[in-house]
Amino acid sequence: MSITTKDVQHVAKLARLNLTPQEEELFTGQLNAILQYAEKLKELDTDQVEATTHVLPLRNVMREDENRPSLPIEKVLLNAPDEEDGQFKVPAVLE
Repeated sequence: MSITTKDVQHVAKLARLNLTPQEEELFTGQLNAILQYAEKLKELDTDQVEATTHVLPLRNVMREDENRPSLPIEKVLLNAPDEEDGQFKVPAVLE
């Protein structure tokens, strides 16, 4: 399989790129080089290689959830700039 200048023009149109003829030739050559490299990779024997989903071993780094008592409302409201009826009072954001 190889990429033609017509293929590059089509992709450029889809991406809404205006390429010069020199750029079309350049990208055609670069894309063909990539495809040739991919073909070369097909020569590798991967029968004995174990399939992986990620290159690094992953583990869950989150701690387990645990119930613990909440702070008393009086202590929480000490941090409030203003409070009313045991709740934080904030400026109205709707008119």
